Amino acid sequence: MTDAPHLLYTLTDAVACITINREARKNALSPEAIALFHDHLDAVETDASVRCVLIRGAGSRAFCTGADLGSAIKTDGDALPTALAYARLLHRLHTFPKPTVAMVQGYCLAGGMGLMLACDMVLADDKSRFGTPEVNVGLFPMMIGALIFRNVPRKKAMEMILTGRMIEAADALAMGLVTALHPAETLETETRDLLSLLAGKSPIGLRLGKEAFASVEALPFDKAVDSLAQALTRVIATQDAAEGLKAFMEKRTPEFTGT
Repeated sequence: MTDAPHLLYTLTDAVACITINREARKNALSPEAIALFHDHLDAVETDASVRCVLIRGAGSRAFCTGADLGSAIKTDGDALPTALAYARLLHRLHTFPKPTVAMVQGYCLAGGMGLMLACDMVLADDKSRFGTPEVNVGLFPMMIGALIFRNVPRKKAMEMILTGRMIEAADALAMGLVTALHPAETLETETRDLLSLLAGKSPIGLRLGKEAFASVEALPFDKAVDSLAQALTRVIATQDAAEGLKAFMEKRTPEFTGT
């Protein structure tokens, strides 16, 4: 009898869904799961039929609870390869050329919060809970700190990572950790509606826009707006932009091709 794959991948209506498939372990990340994440993202990036990506956890108890500490203990003291693979995964998601959405149910902790924050948007169950409990076991939320500080004001970020306290869904929304909250019974529908909306946009327009925004994150304002002006000219030159403007004038839905 073979073990179930640590990640599941499906493609439906231009939406690639990557599911962390370790429900019995509250969807903790194993080294195998991290490697599979990289493989699936490689495939998604080059597949023109994929317009956007959904990341979720199996079941409703947890989105992801971070690293599988059982696997970590078996590394014979050399945790660096897995840590670097996870760091590369966060960077990959944070700069991914296609829109990424995390759907959170239940617990989202530690490295799971890193995955969530690396996505463009997060829809969560209004009873979900968040946290960085690494400090409670003598560790520290290192790599995910780079994303926490990009999403949360410094004082709140320090409170999170130094205390390890759980954060309720309403507080996570107020802090800017998530995009929106929905009741568990409507979360799936709301997420699908958002993904359908994203899938209808120009793929090349979204890709160029995401690349431009990522490139100016650390720039001074004057350099940022100059860079974005140049990026706009690249978007205007696409066939999708011409089609979008033509469709607007003709009062019809545009037919984007990603060129």
